[in-house]
Amino acid sequence: MTPEQIRQLLSEGEGLTIEYKECINELSNSVFETVSSFSNRYGGHLILGADDEGVVLGVNPKAAPSMKKNFINMLSNPQKISPTLLLDLEDVELDGKLLLYVYIPASSQVELCSNKIYDRVGDADIDITKSTDLAADLYGRKSAAYTEREIFPYVTENEMRLDLVERAQRMSLGENRDHPWKGLSPLEVMKSAGLYDEDWRTGKKGFNLAGILLFGRDDVIRSCAPGYETDALVRREDVDRYDDRLIVGTNLIEAYEMLTEFIAKHTQDRFFLVDNQRVSVRSWIARELVSNILTHREYSKGFPAKIVIESDRIYAENWNRSNRHGRIDPEHFTPDPKNPIIARFFVNIGRADKLGSGVRNLYKYTKIYSGGEPELIEGEVFKTIVPLNGIGASGFTGDGIGNGTAIPNTITKAIPNAITNNETRQRLIAMIENDPSITSKLLGEKLGISERNIKTHIKTLKDAGFLVRIGGTRGHWEVIANSGDEK
Repeated sequence: MTPEQIRQLLSEGEGLTIEYKECINELSNSVFETVSSFSNRYGGHLILGADDEGVVLGVNPKAAPSMKKNFINMLSNPQKISPTLLLDLEDVELDGKLLLYVYIPASSQVELCSNKIYDRVGDADIDITKSTDLAADLYGRKSAAYTEREIFPYVTENEMRLDLVERAQRMSLGENRDHPWKGLSPLEVMKSAGLYDEDWRTGKKGFNLAGILLFGRDDVIRSCAPGYETDALVRREDVDRYDDRLIVGTNLIEAYEMLTEFIAKHTQDRFFLVDNQRVSVRSWIARELVSNILTHREYSKGFPAKIVIESDRIYAENWNRSNRHGRIDPEHFTPDPKNPIIARFFVNIGRADKLGSGVRNLYKYTKIYSGGEPELIEGEVFKTIVPLNGIGASGFTGDGIGNGTAIPNTITKAIPNAITNNETRQRLIAMIENDPSITSKLLGEKLGISERNIKTHIKTLKDAGFLVRIGGTRGHWEVIANSGDEK
């Protein structure tokens, strides 16, 4: 959010989707009531450090770090906000004063604040907990608007892949050792994530479509979401049909891995220095393409999503519940989650960033990877196009938005595709480079796989001569640089 955009929000005044809070030295309870009401209505912009008239007072810079930490902790505390939310406050300087800003998206579920239900009416947060009619209307709006919330009361734990829930739990702890899911049972994890739901209008309880898509057995998914399928194609030689094809209809956890590995199999991988860190840019592009097509599609339609790799581009398309039409501008767009429960779950396990960052990441890394800009076109069918022209000419360091500086290929550590056509090994390499002393156990926790499997991947890299151990048990890892372009 730019200072100019904040100034515009302050000039519009408080209303249905804009709220100001003074909060100079600490967060007030009303901050979280607004988070709840915005989530339950249309979403909205929250600015801390301004009075009710939009006059900038400023947040105490010394207090800001603790305020930001407390904001994250409270949204992760189910006693304060339930279901938990993943949002953080952003620093914005305006006229020499510090403001804290966050955009709160509309949620597909009813968000409780301290076990109370708040709705946004005009510029006020209204407690409607004791109003049966208003609460039922709110639940009705949520159920009708978001397919992922449809409840399937006859689906039990026996139809769910609890092993995958435990794996996802390990992945969340790899992202945050103090994650709220720590120590919970698989069912408690799913309830905390909003995957086990209740409809207050009908009294139905059970796993919702989001939970089934994430953790259901394949036969259960086919029954509950018969239109769900992702078709991945390569069209380079045989443009009328395909050179290779993968049809995916399994749970979203394993579907993500299958689709990112398919992209890795059929595209070049090059490592670049980005913000002084070595990054597999291709992996980031695949991550954003796949996480977007899985988390933001409309699952009620029988339109199969597609990822197509051609000689000069990758494009993806999926059915969409659109509130706007046309090309998305990364600098001037408001995030609009289509499946907030699924999207939030992907953020929890490290397979997506916070809402809105995926668009910016895709622009950033496409520029580095091919020198072009992606196109994200919203409509009934959402389309994402990533150009592939000019891949491998040179690397870039810098912000990746056109201000990069070319670096010699000798700096690029080229590792053959046969070794890195696997997202797990790509992430493992990046983690080792960021922390050469990292243990196999911690790598396993971060990646959500067993320590035994981590050692297998490490052995593959060692045998290929691209990873060595320096100093024995108490030593560190080193990724070996290779001159020249990859074969």
